[in-house]
Amino acid sequence: MQRIGIIEDEKAISDIIKYNLEKDGYEVYTAYDGEEGLDLIKTKDLDLVLLDIMLPKKDGLEICKEIRQTKEVPIIIISAKADEIDKVLALELGADDYVTKPFGMREVMARVKARLRRKMTEGNKAEANEDNLVEDNLCMDLKKYEVSKNNEAIDLTLREFELLKFLWQAKGQVFSREELLEKVWGYEYYGDVRTVDVTIRRLREKIEDDASKAAYVLTKRGVGYYFRG
Repeated sequence: MQRIGIIEDEKAISDIIKYNLEKDGYEVYTAYDGEEGLDLIKTKDLDLVLLDIMLPKKDGLEICKEIRQTKEVPIIIISAKADEIDKVLALELGADDYVTKPFGMREVMARVKARLRRKMTEGNKAEANEDNLVEDNLCMDLKKYEVSKNNEAIDLTLREFELLKFLWQAKGQVFSREELLEKVWGYEYYGDVRTVDVTIRRLREKIEDDASKAAYVLTKRGVGYYFRG
């Protein structure tokens, strides 16, 4: 049974999400402030986290950042903050998706199921693929999910790794942001296409000598992104 954590201070919202998740067969744990939320994440092996931003005791964005320091569990932000800057900041800190309150339960359930399916697919790919990719001094070990440059390890998130692998294996082929959302995030992904831009920027900061003058992951103006070929 897959385990989901809800970190939400509004009990009425938490209860309705919990009810619908449990009805679909998920094991659900709840926390009503930031400190409880961190304890929940540390003590339970969760498959997905639904996280509010405006929480008592510890801000949800802080929690998101702390989670990403040690775990790759999918994070879906649920928040009344609808400004673009809030969404972009959450994505930059490692969130996988962002749902704005008020929301419909059908949408939330669809996003949860899509993220969990994607997580399972990524795990299967990691087990099945035993190849390595090498370009100049940049190397990917697809079996171990490791990336290095000049023999020094580069710490990528799972999403950054999957995006780099997808573009690398299709060298020279340009993909739009919508296509990348479909191919890398999963066809049922409901997020903003700016998610791709944020992930590309983080990826470039890690693998490029100069992120402003990319040598590996390139932009085709007005079209999309590609790995040099």
